[in-house]
Amino acid sequence: MFPTWEQGAGSGAMESTYMVKQERAARTRSALIAAAAEVFSREGYCNASLVAISGQAGVTNGALHFHFPTKSALAAAVTTAAARRFEGVVAQGERRMGQGGALQLLIDTSHVLVCRLREDTVLRAGFDLGGDPGSPQGLDEVSGLWQRWVESTLERADTAGELLEGVSAEHVAIAVVAGTVGFQVLAKRDPRWASHRVLTRFWCLLLPRVSAVPAELRGGGSG
Repeated sequence: MFPTWEQGAGSGAMESTYMVKQERAARTRSALIAAAAEVFSREGYCNASLVAISGQAGVTNGALHFHFPTKSALAAAVTTAAARRFEGVVAQGERRMGQGGALQLLIDTSHVLVCRLREDTVLRAGFDLGGDPGSPQGLDEVSGLWQRWVESTLERADTAGELLEGVSAEHVAIAVVAGTVGFQVLAKRDPRWASHRVLTRFWCLLLPRVSAVPAELRGGGSG
């Protein structure tokens, strides 16, 4: 028996309805992640309530629990989303790499990161959750990604002869990660810490002590 036109039309309508539901679910999930990032960043993991998050997202508690059964699952989703955005920060920095080599790449990417942290709540929450002593273990993915990328880039700089003789890439990485992440923590009370001016001053202080050619580098970024 061959399907009639009406049967085919019914199948198409069902598929269309399914797609609409899927799109609605994806929008709800994205709204919940954005809302959770805002609340986690503002109140900290322990003080953040699912009621506040669902209210911020404009959805019911039932809808929240459908997508995320626990607060820790929601925090993990925020961290995963922040990690993807961090990869975009690194990609943007890599696209700028040109005359300055690995050290200039590190400077430029740190400026991109600090700028994005000011503007992107999800990315900011990813760093905040990783440094929050009250949050569950395993949420330090974003800060860990940044640390490993900084270490790798400084190893490239060392191999290329960009570091002063006797300067340890590992030790420079500690200073850079502590400085950039520390500025973000301080910026929660005073936004001026997460500014282009402050980060430029940091690099202008550090570069003469670690770079073999500090005069060729731009502490304020090359972009």
